[in-house]
Amino acid sequence: VLSLLPPYEGKSILELGAGIGRFTGELAQKADSVIALDFIEDVIKKNESINGHYKNIKFLCADATSPDLDIPEGSMDLIFSNLLLMYLSDEEVENLAQRMMKWLKVGGHIFFREACFDQSGDCKQKHDPSHYREPRFYTQVFKECHATDDSGNSFKLSLVGYKCISAYICWIWEKVSSDNDDGFQRFLDTVQYKANSILRYERTFGEGFVSTGGIETTKEFVAKLDLKPGQKVLDVGCGIGGGDFYMAKEFGVYVVGIDLSINMISFALERANGLNCSVEFEVADCTTKTYPDNSFDVIYSRDTILHIQDKPALFRYFYKWLKPGGKVLISDYCKSAGASSPEFAEYIKQRGYDLHDVKAYGQMLKDAGFDQVIAEDRTDQ
Repeated sequence: VLSLLPPYEGKSILELGAGIGRFTGELAQKADSVIALDFIEDVIKKNESINGHYKNIKFLCADATSPDLDIPEGSMDLIFSNLLLMYLSDEEVENLAQRMMKWLKVGGHIFFREACFDQSGDCKQKHDPSHYREPRFYTQVFKECHATDDSGNSFKLSLVGYKCISAYICWIWEKVSSDNDDGFQRFLDTVQYKANSILRYERTFGEGFVSTGGIETTKEFVAKLDLKPGQKVLDVGCGIGGGDFYMAKEFGVYVVGIDLSINMISFALERANGLNCSVEFEVADCTTKTYPDNSFDVIYSRDTILHIQDKPALFRYFYKWLKPGGKVLISDYCKSAGASSPEFAEYIKQRGYDLHDVKAYGQMLKDAGFDQVIAEDRTDQ
């Protein structure tokens, strides 16, 4: 969990629902200061008995939802909570999210992890006070948070991390100026891939798929990869995960699916619930995301890279991320060689697409270092 956090060395941290200190001491080792808060007195005393030797921790018995909780506005670099919001009502979550944003410094982060589908722990409780909500609930609540300072500057929360770890969902939000440009992601989630649009695409292309060909072309293309159990696959523009579930279940590979659309990943996470396959999903921009060299055996992308303006740079990243002998498979929309008609050129501009002819596309992959490149026009298919 802590490996997912943004850097917090020398930072001020508020830990909500700190419990007996599973994370408190670890946070204190690097932070400048930690406020460990829990509403159960015996629990916070136990935390203090374990972690009281860290002099930069303030132990506080208080209710995180209480309007009397006095945390100065703009005082925190990181607000951390683990399996807390699931015990609050919808209204309490909404109110707490707004207050958490006010407590943050500009550029500060909120991290929380929740069980959204099933009880946590190995022993089922007779009475379970938890609220198992769809991930979209939390995403929507925090996305709608706004604040204004005394100078009239307005701020919002920007989702910078959204990931499924085992049965848990993790979110990371950053407090940014309302002028901060997240235009393309906003376009995807409010225009091209609204929730209803995604479901409509899925009805057209088949369960788990939102683009041409559905499961049939997925089977055809994946067959070219010669996947082996234990290999690691990166799916760039994974959509709602149909191809990833297929690869993981049929070939025993581990799949990392990334997509810039929050709506897409929300659906993918919900579909992953209860499936016994090795797939993780994350909201990420493939042009800024980084992975260690030699991380993947295969990089797979379907009908996504038309949105990327600097394809040569992305393909150079692909080359670095792949292990020696690794393969990349891309299907994408292209255009005919030569000048486009004025009408088509205007359409491309309006949609923000970056289209190339098939030969030029293949050449970009060769220029990035790939060999044995096959570039085929599948329009007739």
